[in-house]
Amino acid sequence: KLSDVHAQIDSYVSDVVRSQVPSMTLDEAFEKKDDISNAVQHKLTEEMSNYGFQIHKALVTELVPNQEVVRSMNEINKQKRLRDASIMAAEAEKVKVVKAAEASADAAQLQGEGIARQ
Repeated sequence: KLSDVHAQIDSYVSDVVRSQVPSMTLDEAFEKKDDISNAVQHKLTEEMSNYGFQIHKALVTELVPNQEVVRSMNEINKQKRLRDASIMAAEAEKVKVVKAAEASADAAQLQGEGIARQ
């Protein structure tokens, strides 16, 4: 007989989460919430059936990483965006230089044709 059902369920859930999540990256953990949910449901169904409980569904509704991890993820995303912006700015500058060179070449060609007609 269980004296504290909630504590026991919490213990089983924590056990499954500790065994599943460390092998994943944070992005994988967010992507595989259903896999974590299924693992929790399987463990709870298996363990709690001994006490007469039926587990119909175990939902993983939210993953809350450590604040330091959140700050790191935000910094990584910021740096990726800055890098992408730098690449786009460099490509825009390249297009400007190429177009200016093409315009200069076209002008020289037209000027040469004009001199040739004289």
